[in-house]
Amino acid sequence: MTRLPFWPTLIVAAAVAVMVGLGIWQLRRIEEKEALIARYEAAAGLPPIAWPAVPPADDSLLYRRADGFCLKVVEWRAVAGQNASGEPGWSHIASCRTGGVEGPGMQVDMGWSKESKAPGGWGGGPVSGVIAPDRSHIIRLVSARPAPGLAASAPPSPTGVPNNHLLYAIQWFFFAAAAAVIYALALRRRQRQPLA
Repeated sequence: MTRLPFWPTLIVAAAVAVMVGLGIWQLRRIEEKEALIARYEAAAGLPPIAWPAVPPADDSLLYRRADGFCLKVVEWRAVAGQNASGEPGWSHIASCRTGGVEGPGMQVDMGWSKESKAPGGWGGGPVSGVIAPDRSHIIRLVSARPAPGLAASAPPSPTGVPNNHLLYAIQWFFFAAAAAVIYALALRRRQRQPLA
């Protein structure tokens, strides 16, 4: 019986162990994500809240209904979005002033269009909708009523939150098995080669 090369075997064994560990971690994440989605679904059924003056550091307000008041639109931005029918286009988000002198205090998705050009005709007022995640500002309010000239954006829903952790786990286990098989084949080939 030939001896295994120490360093290559150690490196491959460590890599396989890390990949198996990542697969196990992803399996544990399945339950965590299911609990998170259940919490989001429960939040969707709670009574509306007033728009928070300061966004929370966690995701505790996501998918809750909320009411706010936009004193003045400071600026508009367009992000990729969908309308209520699922058609792709642009969601138009108003950065709103909510108090006397502070900067934008509320981000409001005021509706959808096929064009990225900022809409006109809406300068602020009362807004009701659902709180959604926002990459730039933590949270935003997706208005139930679109601004003039816009269609309603797709309302945020916890059913759209992905739970791909089982697929990720399978992927990591496959990578670990592939690395082990490739290394075993390389060792077998090495044993068959005649010594010089």
